[in-house]
Amino acid sequence: MAASAVALVLSGCTSDGDTARTPELESRGTVLTTVQPSRQDLTNQISLTGKVSINPVFGIVAPAEGELRFTERQPTTVAVSRDTWVATVWDGDTPRKVYVPEGAIMAGRLMDDRSPVAKGMPVVSARHVGYGITADIDSAQAYRISGSVKQIKAQIKNGPGPFDCEPVGTIAALPAGTFPEPEPVATKPPAVNPSAAPPAGTETKAPPAAPEGSEATGLRLVCAAPEKVRLINGSDVTLDVITGRAEDVMVLPVEAVAGLQGKGKVDIVGEDKQRRTVDVVLGISDGKVVEIKKGLTGKETIAVPGPNLPAPEAGEVTG
Repeated sequence: MAASAVALVLSGCTSDGDTARTPELESRGTVLTTVQPSRQDLTNQISLTGKVSINPVFGIVAPAEGELRFTERQPTTVAVSRDTWVATVWDGDTPRKVYVPEGAIMAGRLMDDRSPVAKGMPVVSARHVGYGITADIDSAQAYRISGSVKQIKAQIKNGPGPFDCEPVGTIAALPAGTFPEPEPVATKPPAVNPSAAPPAGTETKAPPAAPEGSEATGLRLVCAAPEKVRLINGSDVTLDVITGRAEDVMVLPVEAVAGLQGKGKVDIVGEDKQRRTVDVVLGISDGKVVEIKKGLTGKETIAVPGPNLPAPEAGEVTG
């Protein structure tokens, strides 16, 4: 009898028009995790694994957008003690010279003569003469480095370090470098009877073939150690690479931002706990937080995780 009474009481707690609710469960789409922008000093630092190598190849980029024109200098096999002018990029009427740095030799042309080039595009490969330190870079690390290396500290495993390692060239992947075939040397024929046979041993010899260009590489960082540091070919090296520093900048956790290079998007949460996606301009990142240069005042409430970037339409090309 008591059990029947309890059942009647429970069945009377709800009516047909009521919907059972779970306490504290928000409606679908409501944002529960949020964060507010903060300010801090920021250092973009990356750890890489490298090796000591001999005569590593690196790239040299165009200093400006324009037309690339190579000089007539023949490549040398000996490193010189000064920068060597090898090409010019004509930015309108302004010439911007391209140099192979001191202590290196030209390894090949990466573009054809008179090609249009963009600023920062590798146009020449060079070979550092002597020991260098190289580290391969994956695409995610490449975007954090952004071609701007401020400082490198190197530590050789069970060897010298830490020491400053001077970066050379660009990290961009390099195609195989080439040299143009040398033109035959023009010679003036001797004044002889046209009907007579040419004298023996007077054939014209072409100059020696130019050295082979560089082999194709992946994304790679190359740096040179101080002369006083003793290096052994093939030794393992750990590199701490600093690509940027910023003081007292606005930051957000990387999870709150879609995109980590240049432009990105974040979701601002309103009082109704609904999202509104806005564009932001991004700066450097340390892998945990990313700098917000424009797009926010710092007083907003931001949803975590950030917005999903839309997938491209079928046949759409993204870049």
